[in-house]
Amino acid sequence: MGRCFSAVMDNLLSPYLTFNGNAREAMKFYQSVLGGELKMTTFGESKMAQSPDQEDLIIHAVLKAEGVTFMASDSMPTAQAKFGDNIHMSLSGSDSARLTKIFNELAKDGRVDLPLAKQFWGDVFGQLTDKFGVNWMVNVASGRST
Repeated sequence: MGRCFSAVMDNLLSPYLTFNGNAREAMKFYQSVLGGELKMTTFGESKMAQSPDQEDLIIHAVLKAEGVTFMASDSMPTAQAKFGDNIHMSLSGSDSARLTKIFNELAKDGRVDLPLAKQFWGDVFGQLTDKFGVNWMVNVASGRST
């Protein structure tokens, strides 16, 4: 396999997002919020571009940050991605300051669907749709056993 697909993942499940020409912008944004290492390969670098306008599109990206790994690519112009409300990226942990900061950063230029607030199960939870149309859930564990 080419270098863009050679990343070995320790996670059994890793979300994969598809964008309509703005995968580079989206993944750089997520790296600015979550930190970590971002690797991206273009259609041009992989020799998979079918026309000059596809050269700079992302064929594969991987973001590995503390506790988070996910991948992305741009769709082909003939098969545009359709965002829906059936998939959410979910972040969970006990570091309230970090998760609150991430929630607020992801919400910039997006839409808060449910503000971060204490929920009936005892944790602080919120939902948002970021500026790229990706849905996120953030859960800050209360530290009490369930």
